[in-house]
Amino acid sequence: MRYFMKLVFKSIFTVLITTLLIGSATELYAQSETPEFDRLKGAFEDNRVFTAFFSHEYKDSFTGERQYSEGRIWIGKDRYKIEGQNQIMVVDGETSTVYDGSKNRVIVSDYIEEEDDFAPSRMLQGVDETFTVQEESLPSGEFRVTLKSDDPFSIFMEVQIYLTSNGEPLRIEAIDQVENVLVTQFLEGSFIRDEQNEMFTMEIPEDAEFIDLRQGS
Repeated sequence: MRYFMKLVFKSIFTVLITTLLIGSATELYAQSETPEFDRLKGAFEDNRVFTAFFSHEYKDSFTGERQYSEGRIWIGKDRYKIEGQNQIMVVDGETSTVYDGSKNRVIVSDYIEEEDDFAPSRMLQGVDETFTVQEESLPSGEFRVTLKSDDPFSIFMEVQIYLTSNGEPLRIEAIDQVENVLVTQFLEGSFIRDEQNEMFTMEIPEDAEFIDLRQGS
């Protein structure tokens, strides 16, 4: 289950949240002309949530092995949720909740950003000022944002984000430091608001095994 989560988030959550927070290097972006990229970051900064169905493929550059997964995601500025393959994971900024349907088991733990492989602070160590960003419009009316880094400590060497004319992510193509290729396609993607504050929750069966790992519980 954890392996599945890592493969999916490595291309989805890492890229979207990293691109959002790379914007903290304001001087860098003040010198670039990336209006669509800025609009993408602005959607998250405005506390909107990107939700979509996705299909994700990971190709190992050494073995040639391919891993495929699909499901649905919700990504906010500091919260995220993923559903797929009979598994659900929700992080609300304070608590991490993982439900494994195959075992009918839910595990709840304190969310500690420093221990989260996908937390912004972990992803941005040494990478925020090393990326160059270029943006171009395509004949289809879509946009392509390309991020490149020569820093050996960055997660990715190159990332291409394809956006609709309205600024929603369509596809992410990423190459990591050992040249593994990660491609994620989004379907019916849109930015919405969590008006009822219920988006980052999950319904747990009453007969599920419940394991609470929170301190003081």
